[in-house]
Amino acid sequence: MAQPAPAAESPKLIALVAGGSGLVGRHLLELLAVQPDFGRVLAVTRRPLNFDHPRLANRIVRFETLEQSLTGTRAHVGFCCLGTTLRMAGSREAFRQVDSDYVLAFARAARAAGVARFVFNSSVGADSASKNFYLRVKGEVEAALAAIEFPALDIVQPGLLLGWRNEFRPLELASSLLLPLVNPLLLGRAEPYRAIPARVVAAAMVGAARSGRKGVHRYTHRGILELAK
Repeated sequence: MAQPAPAAESPKLIALVAGGSGLVGRHLLELLAVQPDFGRVLAVTRRPLNFDHPRLANRIVRFETLEQSLTGTRAHVGFCCLGTTLRMAGSREAFRQVDSDYVLAFARAARAAGVARFVFNSSVGADSASKNFYLRVKGEVEAALAAIEFPALDIVQPGLLLGWRNEFRPLELASSLLLPLVNPLLLGRAEPYRAIPARVVAAAMVGAARSGRKGVHRYTHRGILELAK
């Protein structure tokens, strides 16, 4: 009796990643490189990464010409972890260039590459009407990403990220030592502001890519923990 033919293997996904040298991005690349459903990871950076894997391709680009640099690229899922701080950027204009201009250029390039699901690492409290410049820019970017009309847009909005950065941020270091002790006190409407390990946020971004949900979805602390499982 003839044996049934083996089921065809599902096509492997291609991930397109920006911000892979950052705190969340480093964990994200390490996770994606070993996921069975991702066959290739294209990491777009300004400088070579300190991470290598057979599935990883590191494309060095000038972000000022990002869209042109990615012409002809094909991918299924886009992940964006781009971001800086006002102190690191040096001015509001430089901050907006990284956290808004580069993010949106990458999103447009991802859409042109065929990306149907875009996963963005934003911030708790992001609000285009906020009086806080940082949170206002984050909120404006979220609205602009929604306008690009990806079939699926997942936005994670973590509180303070816990983990070791390449650059020294004294205020964040002090907060990272204190906030885990404060986390249990942040209840109800304050719960989204709980500090969270960067590796958990990265795992949540991978989880979002597998969620199957269409449309725009935002996840704060509790939702991020669920996605990361």
